[in-house]
Amino acid sequence: MRAVTESEWGLSHPAKYGVALEDGRVRCELCPRECTMRPGQRGFCFVRANEGGHLVLTTYGRSSGFCIDPIEKKPLAHFHPGTSVLSFGTAGCNLGCQFCQNHDISKARSFDKLQAAASPEAIADAAVAYGCRSVAYTYNDPVIFAEYALDVAAQCRSRGVLNVAVTAGYINPGAREDFLAGMDAANVDLKGFTDDFYRTLTGGRLRPVLDTLAYLRTTDVWVEITTLLIPGRNDSDAELKALAAWVVAELGPDVPLHFSAFHPDHRLRDVPATSLASLVRARTIARDAGVHHVYTGNVHHRDGDTTRCAACGATLIVRDWYDLVTYRLDAAGRCPDCGTPLAGHFDAQPGDFGAQRIPLTFGR
Repeated sequence: MRAVTESEWGLSHPAKYGVALEDGRVRCELCPRECTMRPGQRGFCFVRANEGGHLVLTTYGRSSGFCIDPIEKKPLAHFHPGTSVLSFGTAGCNLGCQFCQNHDISKARSFDKLQAAASPEAIADAAVAYGCRSVAYTYNDPVIFAEYALDVAAQCRSRGVLNVAVTAGYINPGAREDFLAGMDAANVDLKGFTDDFYRTLTGGRLRPVLDTLAYLRTTDVWVEITTLLIPGRNDSDAELKALAAWVVAELGPDVPLHFSAFHPDHRLRDVPATSLASLVRARTIARDAGVHHVYTGNVHHRDGDTTRCAACGATLIVRDWYDLVTYRLDAAGRCPDCGTPLAGHFDAQPGDFGAQRIPLTFGR
């Protein structure tokens, strides 16, 4: 933590989860780091700060960019397939992943990455105007801009727009309940399945993430899980078996699990990209452990993008990257062959947004 100049500050906004200490210090209890800051200091995430003895969020109302994406890109395979989602994020992160694939945004240490400004009302109105079924809080972890995200989420819900969190789930009890109450779906990034991996490569711990996932099971939030498979770091058979077994036992077999390919980036440029064979191996291990729906990501793999009935094995949804090729569900979201419901949220007719990507510009 360091002192910052006034010119570096974003749009300061009162932040929740701050505890006032002696000598003007503030402890942020939003996430397990629980950073203690003197006046003029920021926490590890770089966007929550002590301003005059009060905890503030310095990125409220500002974003690193807005874009309309296919919902499958989040990735969510069982949440209104084919529909569009208005995506945005801010800057900073409360984890320090050496393999971060969005490090230019999440590791930003100044606000030059925040080029767009928009009120919660403007974002919700834009989602309606462009026909987006949902808004996604993504690119960097929305946990650290929870106040902004929840204000946007409230405006979206008042207009019938759904809310999606793409998050690492690194959040404390109390804040966890508040944040997830504003969401309709979440893709949680389960980065590995050992505490050593979390401590060494993310600067965090595994337990809080598992607690977030366990809590999600008690809510109505639709959840899917993504693990970025890094060669030699989190891809051993033993770790993948343990991860899949935990998902089945603690969350249930119908929670979709995505294994995504790593590419050399940030501080792990000496590690090779994940091979398709490694992703297929991970998928096989998870399915053998009892996970019903396992997908491969960041690669072109038709079989790994296909959804099948958990009961009879019939092909239900076939994807080509982000395009839907086949959609075989009845109006109630059931397999037309055996009548078994497919876990998730589905429409009688899927969306047809496809693989488009539409950048949006808001007034500054």
